[in-house]
Amino acid sequence: MSHRILLVDDEVDILEFVRYNLLKEGYEVFTAQNGDEALRMAATCRPHLILLDRMMPVMDGAETCRAIRRDPQLRDTMVVFLSALGEEEQQLSGFGVGADDYLVKPIKMKLLKSRIKAILKRIDADDPSPITSGLTIDRERYTVHCNGHEIALPRKEFALLDLLASAPGKLIPREEIYTRIWGNEVVVGDRTIDVHIRKLRQKIGEHRITTVKGVGYRYEP
Repeated sequence: MSHRILLVDDEVDILEFVRYNLLKEGYEVFTAQNGDEALRMAATCRPHLILLDRMMPVMDGAETCRAIRRDPQLRDTMVVFLSALGEEEQQLSGFGVGADDYLVKPIKMKLLKSRIKAILKRIDADDPSPITSGLTIDRERYTVHCNGHEIALPRKEFALLDLLASAPGKLIPREEIYTRIWGNEVVVGDRTIDVHIRKLRQKIGEHRITTVKGVGYRYEP
């Protein structure tokens, strides 16, 4: 499988050098030059790993990492700071905003590639696609198969189904669903979850998602 890596740095020469070397390793590589651009790119390419600089214009690395961690669609994405700010305090603050690892520039390319391989192995080991009684969710290809047939789901419906199916038989409260799927979006109304649940039931079967009135929803394996 070709892993997707997003490189975020305001120095173009660093982007191009790292991108060139990672492409030779067989990765799909995307680039961005600031945090705002990185968030837009991540929403499109849904990377497995983001290599993130700390000091950038528009939106710095810490703010970008916080935004990534608030996005339910990127909750499984690994974030690694690759920064010239190598002091212990800086590294601790990086972990404090949600980074999975912290690498200090300058770093030899051979070592960087080795660290990336180790990180991606952790992803493969920890992130199996849920398979529950005739329903398969493939996070890599963003597809759902139900009883052998592929089902097309919009982004929010996919995220909602993925959340529920990740814990079969467990009741997921409405408040948790709002937080993890919609985050800080202000467009969510009281009936938004109900509408999405109804649409999911129409596509995967009425019996797969049960309602605990006033509390939340449960995926039935």
